[in-house]
Amino acid sequence: MASLFSKLKPKTNEPVQVPNGKVIAFLNQKGGVGKTTMAYNTAFALAEQGHKVLCLDLDPQSNLSLLFGAEKTGEHHLHHLLINSIRELAPLHVSSLVGDILVRKGNVDLLPTGQELSGFELTVAGISAPRQMILKRFFEKNDLLNEYDYIIVDCPPTLGLLVVNILCASQGVMIPFRPDEFSRKGLAHFYEVLEDVTEMGLTRTPDVLAHIPNMVDLRRKQEVTDLEKISSEMAEGTTVEPFFNRAQLVKSQAQRKSVYDFKGKDFKQLQGQFTNLANIITNWNEHYEL
Repeated sequence: MASLFSKLKPKTNEPVQVPNGKVIAFLNQKGGVGKTTMAYNTAFALAEQGHKVLCLDLDPQSNLSLLFGAEKTGEHHLHHLLINSIRELAPLHVSSLVGDILVRKGNVDLLPTGQELSGFELTVAGISAPRQMILKRFFEKNDLLNEYDYIIVDCPPTLGLLVVNILCASQGVMIPFRPDEFSRKGLAHFYEVLEDVTEMGLTRTPDVLAHIPNMVDLRRKQEVTDLEKISSEMAEGTTVEPFFNRAQLVKSQAQRKSVYDFKGKDFKQLQGQFTNLANIITNWNEHYEL
């Protein structure tokens, strides 16, 4: 009995230790805006600065897993880990743990995903626990915010339950977009969902850190006009320097490498832009208050 009672600790007034790690989501309802490319290279930019970084592929298309060479790493992946974290779904639990599926590329880790993630919403439809908090509880149960400085999440091009989970678990959001009317509408829908998350009152609403114009062609007058219009509607100073359709970015993606794997001068500007995104995140983090 002594050993049993020794596990019971008296309550103290000591403050609960808050994890230092931050979750940063790369998100846009519209597909084809370069979320995966932005998330991938920003993760390596943060790692270049000495931070310990984990990437999460939460898009069933698995493009981030593909860049890591982890699209076919085994029977289980992130979807199964999320289900494992839900006690009510014990009959669906598998034997895999985080360390069993973790993939490392260079100095960045990844939790890969697979097509089964597309059935996530249906799988958790009947649970009584808050479905919006599954990802946040997963981070807490696995102590990932004490293990990593930054967790970079590549989001699906939807605004469904997965994205709500991501917003409830994130502290910051980066929004890549194309300068066109479709992206403008997508941004408006995103901010509506962000308001919904705020109204839920389940957790603190994440901060929008940057809007990232991507695949921009300034030779097209309409793109210039749309970019100016979208930038004027966003919070002042949050729209960063545009990323253009550079051959170097296509080359690095085709070779499944980050832009930091290339030493040529023609990659310097891209490296500088991604370093700037990393600086936006770290500078924000230095002033982040709970």
